[in-house]
Amino acid sequence: MFFKQYIPFKTKRIDGSCDTIPDGLDLPYGKTCKKSFNTMTFHFLSVVLSLLLLIWSADRFVEGSAITARHLGMPPLLIGMIVIGFGTSMPEMMVSTLSAMGGNPGIAMGNAYGSNICNIALILGVTALINPIQVQSGILKKELPALTLVTVVTIFQLMNGFLSQFEAFFLIFAFIGLLGWSLFQQKYAPQDNLGLEVEKRLQAPSTTLKKAVFWLVLGLVLLIVSSRILVSGSIEIARFFGISDLMIGLTIVAIGTSLP
Repeated sequence: MFFKQYIPFKTKRIDGSCDTIPDGLDLPYGKTCKKSFNTMTFHFLSVVLSLLLLIWSADRFVEGSAITARHLGMPPLLIGMIVIGFGTSMPEMMVSTLSAMGGNPGIAMGNAYGSNICNIALILGVTALINPIQVQSGILKKELPALTLVTVVTIFQLMNGFLSQFEAFFLIFAFIGLLGWSLFQQKYAPQDNLGLEVEKRLQAPSTTLKKAVFWLVLGLVLLIVSSRILVSGSIEIARFFGISDLMIGLTIVAIGTSLP
């Protein structure tokens, strides 16, 4: 009963070929097509390998971007807030953008909200278990209310089960406003603890500018490639098991894109 519920196709042999027919038709001498299992194994492996490649390429992209920015004289606080912040969010942006462009907004939305859940509940929780976190950055403390406000706004936006383009523009403009406010705060807190921590990690970078740019470009290219493979494999897995794109985005994809 379990396999009959989740495997959508049965087959019968006709001239040695393996033809798929919708489940529900009890055909004599029908067999479960091994091709469906082999195909699903391929998609599952593609998702796992693309997640590993996504994590590795995101790390290279963040490292290359941060060192490049340091070589170009960008203040450490801005590197931490913009370069590293954007870099670690690049997997989510790539996967969500490609999903939306491919007509799978469920994966895009599930990945966006699922990643926030993973970042706050899972990543922050595991980090605090390993080593308790003391927030000393004044800018981060001021951004926490903004995080809460944006979360509440999105809850109200999704209460009707629909996110319009107008609401999307509102979120983008809110992001631009918060980013500008953060940059303004940086002028009055150049010695913020976040900047000091980034400066300590990037002090006297041993990597040359040319090598940093190479890792930046390579990481970005592999991010795009691995994101496309991840989206494609996730869609096929969702179709095979009859799971919605939204659920796949909230679970497998969200956890994978949050790991960087």
